[in-house]
Amino acid sequence: MTTARVFVPFALGYFLSYLMRVVNAVIAPDLVRELGLTAADLGLLTSANFLAFAAAQIPVGIMLDRFGPRRTEAAMLLFAAAGALWFSLADSAPGLIAGRALIGLGTSACLMAAIKAYVMWFPGPRLPLINGLQMTAGGLGAITGTVPVEIALDFTDWRGVFVIQAAMALAFAAAIYFVVPRRKVSDSAPETLRQQLAGVGRVFTSPFFWRIVPMTVASQSMFLATQSLWSGPWLKDVAGLDRDAVANGLLMIAVAMVAGFFGIGAIAERLGRLGVKTAHVGFAGMALFTLVQVPMTMLSTAAVLPMWMLFGFFGTAGILAYAALPQGFPPGLAGRVVTGLNVLSFAGAFATQWGIGAIINLFEPTAAGGYAPEGYQWAFAIMIALQAAGLAWYLAYRKAAV
Repeated sequence: MTTARVFVPFALGYFLSYLMRVVNAVIAPDLVRELGLTAADLGLLTSANFLAFAAAQIPVGIMLDRFGPRRTEAAMLLFAAAGALWFSLADSAPGLIAGRALIGLGTSACLMAAIKAYVMWFPGPRLPLINGLQMTAGGLGAITGTVPVEIALDFTDWRGVFVIQAAMALAFAAAIYFVVPRRKVSDSAPETLRQQLAGVGRVFTSPFFWRIVPMTVASQSMFLATQSLWSGPWLKDVAGLDRDAVANGLLMIAVAMVAGFFGIGAIAERLGRLGVKTAHVGFAGMALFTLVQVPMTMLSTAAVLPMWMLFGFFGTAGILAYAALPQGFPPGLAGRVVTGLNVLSFAGAFATQWGIGAIINLFEPTAAGGYAPEGYQWAFAIMIALQAAGLAWYLAYRKAAV
C-alpha cells in the first residue's frame, strides 16, 4: 500500500510534466494561425518552459534537501496550474511566453522530487525498477500529448486543453501533498544553506562532471527541443504529412521514447554486469542518436517514421548520464549533481528550441505557407556539429577517469 501511495502521485506529476512539455508540437498550427506567430516566436514561447525549468533547478535541489519532496513538488505544481491557466487566456506572444515560463517553473521538481522520494522510501535494489516506471510515466505523458490531444481538439480548442491541464496540476498537487505518507523522521537535510551551496560549487568544479556534461547537454538539448516542438513542423513541412498523420507520427516517436527508456537502461544494466561503465554506454547511445539525425538534415523522406522512431529511441541515451554522474560524488551530493546537470541540459534545450526557430525564420516561407525545409537543414546541421564536438570532448578529456 505504501508503495502505491508514494509512487502513483509522483508518477502522475511527471506524467503531467511531460504532457505540458510536448503539447505545443500538436497545437503549433493553431497558435500560428490564430496569433500570427513566426517560427522564432513559436520557438521562443515554447522554449520559455525550458529556461524557467533550468533556472529553478539549483533552488529546487536545495528545497528538496531542506523541505522534502512531498512539500516541494506539491507547492511547485501550483505554479504549473497558474501557468497553464495564464497560457489559456493569453492573446499575444508575451502572454504565451509568461504562461509557458510558469509551467516550466511549476514542473521543474517533478522528476527530481520523485527520485529523492524513492531513495527515501524504497530499498536500493528496487530503485532501478521504480525509476524505470517513473520514466515510463513521463513517456505516457508524451504519448498523451500527441493523438489524444489531437482528438481533444475536436471537442475544444487549444485554450480548453490548457484549462484541463491547469485542473490536472491542481489535482496532482493535492494528491502528492495529501496521499504521499509523511516520514516518521525528518526528510530535511542536516546541512546549513551555506554548506549546501558549497556542495553546488564542488559539483560545478569537478573534472568528472565536465567530462560527461558537454556531450550530454548537446544531445539532450537537441532531443528535448525537437521532440517537444520541431518534430511536428518537420513532419508537416519537410515530409508533407497532413495534421492527422503528424499526430500519429508524434505518437510513434513517443512510443519509441518509452521503449528507449526501458531498452537503453536495460542494456546499460546488463553491460554493467560485464564491466562496461554506464558513461561509455551513454556515449555509444548518444553517438547513434547523432547519426540518426544525418538523414533528417539531408531532408530525407524515405522511411520517415522509422527514422523518427530511432530518433525517439536513441534520444533517451542522455538519461544515462543521470546514473553515471552521481557515481563520482559522495551520496549526499547526488541531488545537486543531477539538478546541476538539469540546469545545463534545459538551458541548452531553451537555446536550441529558440535557435532552431530563429534559423528557420531566416528563410522565406513556402508557397503553401509552411516553413522552408532549408531552415530545418541548417538548424539540424549546426546541432549535429555541436553534438559531435561534445562526443569528441568525452573521448579527448582524460583528466578525470570514468
